[in-house]
Amino acid sequence: MQRMYAPWRSKYTTSTAHTKNENAPKEECTFCNRLKQKKDAQNFIIKRFKHNVVFLNRYPYNAGHILVMPLTHHDSLDKLSPEVRAEMMEILSQSAVIMKKTLEAHGANIGLNLGKAGGAGIPSHLHFHVLPRWTGDTNFLPALAETKQVSFDLKTIYKELKKAFATI
Repeated sequence: MQRMYAPWRSKYTTSTAHTKNENAPKEECTFCNRLKQKKDAQNFIIKRFKHNVVFLNRYPYNAGHILVMPLTHHDSLDKLSPEVRAEMMEILSQSAVIMKKTLEAHGANIGLNLGKAGGAGIPSHLHFHVLPRWTGDTNFLPALAETKQVSFDLKTIYKELKKAFATI
């Protein structure tokens, strides 16, 4: 396949300039702006920890796709304190367990895209992606019909994950 057709992500990829600006300041960061609002359910913020936060991705690659990121606006791991990185690693570890228990996932992809060239859609605020995976969750639709099916309701899965993350 020469291209990935992901129409559900068009709103995200064509949104404001901060998604394209590798050096966007905190004031222009979509994540920082959502954190300031204190509207966690509306913004799909699953849990705030001491140094990090977990969001449900609004434009998921797969059902239950979450983002784990520091509360502070930084673009690379080396700018984070050891405490922030340690907490982040623990959250990532627990996220894989939660995906398995709550969503009955068979596995998980955990990844970090650093910088625009590294594939980050919002390169100015470091964030890990955690995607639950199931055996056979890829099929012929993307190749033949240029369609990726994500069959779940964001609000329902948000409630399930919020309840699971409350235990850590």
